[in-house]
Amino acid sequence: MNLSNFARGPASARLLFDFGSERGLSSAKLLAGSNLSQAQLADPNVQLTASQELHVAKNLLRLLNFPDGLGLQVGLRYHFSTFGMWGYGLISSATTGEAIDRALRYLPLTSAFTTVTYHEEEDLAVLSFDEPKFEPELRRFLTEREIVAAAVLLHEMAGTGFSLTHFTLKYDDSRSPEVAQAIGRAFQVIPEYRSKQNSLVFRREFLARRLPQANPINASMCEQMCGQLLERRRAQAGATALVRQYLVAAPSSQLPDLETMARVTNISPRTLKRRLQDEGTTFRTLLAEYRAALAKELINDGKLTLTEVAARLGFSDLSSFSQAFKRWYGVPPSAFRHESA
Repeated sequence: MNLSNFARGPASARLLFDFGSERGLSSAKLLAGSNLSQAQLADPNVQLTASQELHVAKNLLRLLNFPDGLGLQVGLRYHFSTFGMWGYGLISSATTGEAIDRALRYLPLTSAFTTVTYHEEEDLAVLSFDEPKFEPELRRFLTEREIVAAAVLLHEMAGTGFSLTHFTLKYDDSRSPEVAQAIGRAFQVIPEYRSKQNSLVFRREFLARRLPQANPINASMCEQMCGQLLERRRAQAGATALVRQYLVAAPSSQLPDLETMARVTNISPRTLKRRLQDEGTTFRTLLAEYRAALAKELINDGKLTLTEVAARLGFSDLSSFSQAFKRWYGVPPSAFRHESA
């Protein structure tokens, strides 16, 4: 799963928001573009889209100027209680193996954007984390966040005596020794950079280990509730929301056409077109909405020239982009940038 198509609770976005607030970032800037309020982040009944959480993550990265190792730091904040019923189901499982099986079956109920798979190599158990197809900085942040969060969960579930044998990352070394030290203290293992895969590795013998907080009644209740919640979210996920979430996931320089969108969502082009029409919209409309919002975001960011923004959004030249921007916002992009400065 490169991107969850389901709604999610506010806990993960709230964690990102709190992390930024503690570092002096303004609430308005952290939530910019997400259509979220602080009140919503505090309401356990609120459901967020994947794109809303991504907006908060992008804002956090940009406002902190893309610091090295940020995903590793943030991942240490995730605990089983962060994930609600899914987390309680894991910690109530009978064994580590049962918990991992339950975790993977109900992964869409989490805030994960990576594809998580499990396999075995001789006497080792391996959890692999395939990166989502986002911009490089966001991709690294989310991958590191989720592999560290998984390591925290494994240690919380298995209790004293559990240990990882390897913690591998594809990325270059972190230039922050404080972050590496924090990982070492938490897991008694140092990340191995420039590896072939992002993975957590531990001895297979731990799979049969009975968990210290195992509770068959709680585990059964959590299993039932997770199943019901998963079915409700599948039923609620419409084609419009699905397209919007995948547009957020796509690199801004490679925005998809209808055929590409149909392929990545596993829906035929004709069916996707019909479903969008049934919901009162079209793919062209949704793509234009996203390009308009992204144009404003890139211009406000100020790091690209207007010509570079036009190219990033797929326009053939600055003139075409200027005409489109004026249709969207009533002013040319140069005037908009001047007013926003």
